[in-house]
Amino acid sequence: MITKYFKFQDCEIAYRDIGTGQAVVLLHGFGEDSHIFDLQIEFLKDHCRLIVPDLPGSGLSSVDVQLSSSIDLMADCIASLIHSLTDLPVILLGHSMGGYITLAFAEKYSNQLKAFGLLHSTAFADSEEKKTTRRKSIDFIREKGAFPFLQTAIPGLFAETYQKYFSDKINMLIESGKQFRKETLISYYEAMIARPDRTSILSESPLPVLFILGTEDKAAPMADVLSQVKLPN
Repeated sequence: MITKYFKFQDCEIAYRDIGTGQAVVLLHGFGEDSHIFDLQIEFLKDHCRLIVPDLPGSGLSSVDVQLSSSIDLMADCIASLIHSLTDLPVILLGHSMGGYITLAFAEKYSNQLKAFGLLHSTAFADSEEKKTTRRKSIDFIREKGAFPFLQTAIPGLFAETYQKYFSDKINMLIESGKQFRKETLISYYEAMIARPDRTSILSESPLPVLFILGTEDKAAPMADVLSQVKLPN
């Protein structure tokens, strides 16, 4: 799968453009890159066109702390990438932080969407408790660095049973975290802390909305996400 590049402002955005048909854009989350979707790409590439970028500062995309410190600016970046590739409405699916970007995109660029989805993500703004936790993570990253933080944080993103039987896959994801600079992870956290509540996007959008959620998801608890599932028409 050939990696291509698109320039937005001063940032080089790496992306893969695979298959034909309905365009589906996959946005990864915090501490990941586009390879988190490799298994989904392998299946979906025969059914649709996949546009799968690395967000600014992740994977092969260049680092732009100003860009990665704003959910809205990252949504602008994805909108420019999509516009450069296709005039057709796309389906936009975002995992975790990618879901926050998806909601910002749906707020600003609904005419470019056929549908959108949140994969283990939420439209709620951070609670004060969540903001405090993120700020503690920022302090840890500043003191210890990006990779030591991801070593401690990534296993907690998985269910206990998965940790037990698929530790090799979790370790691979942790190893891929060596690419991250601490400035990038801090800017992502600042972007997530600053984002507004976007539940109104779910209730007001006429578009179909997909939710993927997990019974053991601690980052996007099932009860929180279930309360949002009833919002879209």
